[in-house]
Amino acid sequence: MSEKELIYEELKQIEDTISHVLERTKNIKSVDDFLLTSHGVDMLDVACIRLEAIGEAVKKIDKQSEGKLLKKYPTIPWKKVMGMRDVIAHHYFDVDVEIVFGIVKNDLMPLLQVVGQMKNELSI
Repeated sequence: MSEKELIYEELKQIEDTISHVLERTKNIKSVDDFLLTSHGVDMLDVACIRLEAIGEAVKKIDKQSEGKLLKKYPTIPWKKVMGMRDVIAHHYFDVDVEIVFGIVKNDLMPLLQVVGQMKNELSI
């Protein structure tokens, strides 16, 4: 598989993961919805694990493209995406639920759109 094809596959996985998080958290309307019920805590876990996976995939894309691809899409704070992966992976009990809520409600849809654009521009 070529580097371009590997990157395309990572982008597809990111796209699927974002869609999964958005679907699973569609009833989460406030930070408290993540904290006040066992279902909410489960949805927080889903969001965190999936954000971690997104960050890991972004790291792979950055490495595979030798740091060139992500620079073409400056509307996404790629370093923060990768950094969130590190926080979740290494400091899970310190994760700020308000930040996770904000990412889920405000940042995933723009990321999904850019990932779709990236896939289209790779033309595989």
